[in-house]
Amino acid sequence: MRFTQVLCGTASAVVLAGLTPIAAQAQTTAANNDIPTVDSIVVTAQKREQNLQDVPVVVTAVGAKLLQDTGVKDIKDLTILTPGLTVTSTTSEASTTARIRGVGTVGDNPGLESSVGVVIDGVYRPRNGVGFGDLGEMDRIEVLKGPQGTLFGKNTSAGVISVVSKEPEFSFGGNFEATYGNYDAQGVSASVTGPMFGSETLAGRLYVAARKRDGYNDVVTGKGPSDRDEDADQGFYTVRGQLLFIPDDKATFRLIGDYTKRNENCCGAVQIRTGPTAAIINGLAGPNAIATPAKPYDRVAYSNRGAPSEIEDKGVSLQGDIDLPIGTLTSISAIRQWRTDNGQDADFTTADIAYRNKDGTNYSEFTTYTQELRLAGKTEKFDWLVGTFLADEYLDSKANFNYGNQYEAYLSTILLNGIASSLAPAGVTVNTANPQTFVSQASGKAYGQTYVGGQGLRDQYKQRAKTVALFTNNTWHVTDAFDITAGLRYSIDDKKLDTYQSTTDGGAGCGSVLTPAGQARVAAALVARGVPAALFATPTGASLVSTVVGNMCLPWANPQFNGRGTTQKRSDKEWSGTIKASYRFSPEVFTYASYARGYKGGGYNLDRTQSSNGLPSGGVGVVPIYDTSFPAEFVDSYEIGMKNTLFDRRVLLNISGFYQKFTDFQLNTFLGTSFAVRSVPEVTSKGVDADFLWFTPVRGLTVQSGFTYALTEYGDQPIPNDPTNALALLPGSRMSLAPKYSASGSVTYERPVGDSLKARFNLGAKYSSSYNTGSDLFPPKVQSGFTVVNGRVALGAQDDSWTLELWGLNLFNEKYVQVAFNGTLQGSSGLSATNKVYNPALDTITYDAFLGAPRTYGLTLRSKF
Repeated sequence: MRFTQVLCGTASAVVLAGLTPIAAQAQTTAANNDIPTVDSIVVTAQKREQNLQDVPVVVTAVGAKLLQDTGVKDIKDLTILTPGLTVTSTTSEASTTARIRGVGTVGDNPGLESSVGVVIDGVYRPRNGVGFGDLGEMDRIEVLKGPQGTLFGKNTSAGVISVVSKEPEFSFGGNFEATYGNYDAQGVSASVTGPMFGSETLAGRLYVAARKRDGYNDVVTGKGPSDRDEDADQGFYTVRGQLLFIPDDKATFRLIGDYTKRNENCCGAVQIRTGPTAAIINGLAGPNAIATPAKPYDRVAYSNRGAPSEIEDKGVSLQGDIDLPIGTLTSISAIRQWRTDNGQDADFTTADIAYRNKDGTNYSEFTTYTQELRLAGKTEKFDWLVGTFLADEYLDSKANFNYGNQYEAYLSTILLNGIASSLAPAGVTVNTANPQTFVSQASGKAYGQTYVGGQGLRDQYKQRAKTVALFTNNTWHVTDAFDITAGLRYSIDDKKLDTYQSTTDGGAGCGSVLTPAGQARVAAALVARGVPAALFATPTGASLVSTVVGNMCLPWANPQFNGRGTTQKRSDKEWSGTIKASYRFSPEVFTYASYARGYKGGGYNLDRTQSSNGLPSGGVGVVPIYDTSFPAEFVDSYEIGMKNTLFDRRVLLNISGFYQKFTDFQLNTFLGTSFAVRSVPEVTSKGVDADFLWFTPVRGLTVQSGFTYALTEYGDQPIPNDPTNALALLPGSRMSLAPKYSASGSVTYERPVGDSLKARFNLGAKYSSSYNTGSDLFPPKVQSGFTVVNGRVALGAQDDSWTLELWGLNLFNEKYVQVAFNGTLQGSSGLSATNKVYNPALDTITYDAFLGAPRTYGLTLRSKF
């Protein structure tokens, strides 16, 4: 019943987990000089233990040894081992998003759930960000590609990342690790396992770790108030305890408790292209307020407010497995809480324009209760499984967005200069002297009183999401070679969102221009600047007034949100499922074909949005949108594959082809002033996965590699509810963060050194072809193809009592962008309600980006007893 082989070196469809011939954890044969084979590669992709080569699913199962060799401690590190997997972080490490085959959910919106599910020890986690952190002592990580909703539930329409930690052992032992690296990186971890109180039925395991590191980026703070001169640092500690109770040979119970705390500064962005608004910013804050010109890989960020980040993650789970006469009953109960508090310089310059304050009013907190029950059994002809899944998730989110002390001056200047530029071709000269006073002239307030520094929005969102699901997955062994697997799931997802929004100054600046009298004052202010009064009897004049009102009434300044409370409810009731047919032509060749229907629940956008009429379909305007919901996302997936175990079972060669069609794909995009979720009518992903593993005849030498070709594209249909054509480049284009080609490879070599020592070498690499890193696909956000290489050299005792490792990550210091985005209120793309064609000459945006990690290196000392 239990998985008693701890496969610390499990192989995978893409990559072997790093088997060592000295302590080989796969089947070996004396006839083959003790060279490992792939017969013990076990995965749980179908919620039961199966040999990898018998599973009709593309699975990457990376085991402990290779995770260690390649420096993997979290899901972001995992990308180097998994072609087709991309993981990025944006405004904080909490906003970490995984994509498989180019499909995933953009972060920065807590109301939007993941397309790639994260499951840790059988417990579903609500957002990908929980997987960014020290995952502790891992037995393996399984990456399942394609929809997995039948068994893994909601929000797995693109795939699943399943982390399996090491369980307690009944023999006493422990590990210690100390690391020092560049950027003054320091880390220690220790674990101990063994029987509790001398018991033969109760064992425990305790793991503790702490790590810290200086920041990757230098920070120019200008006049402050922040004096933090580094960003993208690391500082956290984690504790994980387990108890394993085996009262008899028919029952197993595993209790896990964990706690992690992070206090860091992440993430400051750098400029990758600096637009003409830089002159205004430098005029306000001094000559070095923004990178001019942009030099992103100098790794200098500009921020007068800083980006403090605090994350707390804790939880308890209990898994019970009981053998019954009809099968095995499995119960997994869990309660978890995850909270992130963040601050941010929203303009990423030293000008004091806008910011979010880490003061207890800018956080997201998830409290999640989950319960899964499964009953699985088998007969001569059938393997069957039935189960139910229950989840109750509470989301408490607060947001602030504050005017900086120079917000009014900056907004005034860009507004007046923009109007002057638009009228110049008509021969109208606008007086732009003292441009910072224009807004005060339009509002009728004293200079500096239209938008007072420190004022802004204070919004709160409380969402409860309840899920009830029934599922079954069954395999019929038609013959010894031919199997048919069918799975079905029925899910009910209910969500209720309570929203309360306020603006600390009541939105007085915007309110001063919303009335007819206020708009007349705007026109008068423009006339005083040289705009002919007669122009305001024409549509051009009305448009000028609307432009001023619209910019003075951006969502965080709009009084129509002040004191606004809403309640929204929605319910999704959906079927999902799969059917697979597999045929084993010989012991070496296994083939399969499958269809799967995946589902990801609808939800709510947790940000302020507005339009001309208060509807998502409305044009540009300042009326708050009441209905912030978006519909469920669906995917139909087709896959064929062949798994080959060749050359005396020393070579694994797997090939699969896939086609996936998503409807109502949930796209989260930054509109320059707020985040909004748009339902894209169609997204398709088609391509090939190829995986290779070779236990070479050279004792101790293993080669593994993988390749993914994925063409992931939007349909040709226009994006609904896009009045400004901000997403006009999407139809027919490849999705953001979706490389067409990606490949990974790893070479591991281990050999004895004398009678008592051994040496181990590992070199791993990941190549990604070019892709656009921005959800709007603006060309300046394209990342060219790049390769990241990691390496590790180790020398230690044969019995692993001590090992010293020299390691390097991103050895060649490859420079690449994780995500690029538009600088807040810093330029225009040139796209508008009347223009769908991107013209580089019209693009004045300052583009910012979060960078990938630079080269890091260091020494690690390990001890095992």
